[in-house]
Amino acid sequence: MAALEQYVNNVRSLSTQGNFAQLCEFISKSTEVLGKNLPHLDNLLGTLDVQQHSLGVLGILLVKLSNPISDFETLFVQIQEFINSCNGEQCRYAVDSYSELCHKFTQSLIDKKEAIRGINIVQKAINKIQLFPSQLTSIHGDLCQLCLLSKCFKPALQILDIDITDICKEGGQYDARHLLLYYYYGGMIYTGLKNYERALYFYEIAITTPSMAVSHIMLEAYKKYILVALILHGKIPCLPKYTSQVVGRYIKPLCQGYQDISVAYASNNPTDLQAQVNKHQDTIIRDSNMGLVKQCISSLYKKNIQRLTKTFMTLSLADMANRVKLTDPVEAEKYVLHMIEDGEIYASINQKDGMVSFHDNPEKYNNISMLIKLDAEMQQCIQLDEKLQEMDREVAVDPQFVKKNSGVHEDDMPGSSIKLSTYAM
Repeated sequence: MAALEQYVNNVRSLSTQGNFAQLCEFISKSTEVLGKNLPHLDNLLGTLDVQQHSLGVLGILLVKLSNPISDFETLFVQIQEFINSCNGEQCRYAVDSYSELCHKFTQSLIDKKEAIRGINIVQKAINKIQLFPSQLTSIHGDLCQLCLLSKCFKPALQILDIDITDICKEGGQYDARHLLLYYYYGGMIYTGLKNYERALYFYEIAITTPSMAVSHIMLEAYKKYILVALILHGKIPCLPKYTSQVVGRYIKPLCQGYQDISVAYASNNPTDLQAQVNKHQDTIIRDSNMGLVKQCISSLYKKNIQRLTKTFMTLSLADMANRVKLTDPVEAEKYVLHMIEDGEIYASINQKDGMVSFHDNPEKYNNISMLIKLDAEMQQCIQLDEKLQEMDREVAVDPQFVKKNSGVHEDDMPGSSIKLSTYAM
């Protein structure tokens, strides 16, 4: 008990003095003492003010969460109150511990199959330590994972729709695993919402993240990247030149089944595509990508129908079904109606004689709504240009850049050695 009293006294004293760096060091050394006094930690929490002694409370909650939990509901309420009331400035002195608390809390909810309960809490946790909305923290991935598992995507969109321009350093560094998870989960959320363009962008970032080792997250992202690219473009785009060599050397050969599907898709023959899907069915099901593959098959039928609009002015539903290899005119009619509704083609169906008439795009680009849309896109371009200029100025005065640009490289200096950080997930 004397050790716990000392913990409380030091937390209060150092918090009052504003010596948070020393306080973080003290809390780190007190982990073992707190772990030996688990039954008394709830009473200890009652002696500290969440707002004034946020780091002290954080240390206690992290120890409780790191040990076997007997009463999860009590701990859930304590963590919820901490996230709601904690001092963000104090928590930024221990971002690594704060993030670890959120990671463990997220995993606990997932294990209990109660992901939806943590969405609002983790969302507030991100806002507490973010310096600005476009800063990425390792907690972003936790929120996306909770939203995915609970099939509640809207809260995640509030962070996913903001392009990242900075990464929050935790303990002086950032684990690449959390960046990969954020973009992988984000891509899955956009895929679920059928926003394929944004999904493809997220998967591409996950794939092109600099790497010296094969990452399982990058492998899974590449599989979904292929399928989404087929749905969106009908082919696999070339990856940027800065893509790590491990993608072409190791990851692509591990996705041979998906490469075969892309080749069959390029033939524009649904029968060949279905044959490849049947051939690699076990792999696709194991990867939980069968739903996406079915959308690929459907998109091929749609692309074949779109091709007909460039050749014919009118066409019977029976002839259309025969040309695109659909089973009957009724199925062809369903595809045409959905495509008209989604704005993928401009056509009308004469129910009396079963004929489809194709039309030109009715958009004349001369209305107010189009002007507003163009203005909004121009504003985005202006903001992007300003951000690029700001980043260019920051790079120009960066000491490491100036040193390398002047011809003096660290690896050229005597006794130096190149150290490359690698990771494997």
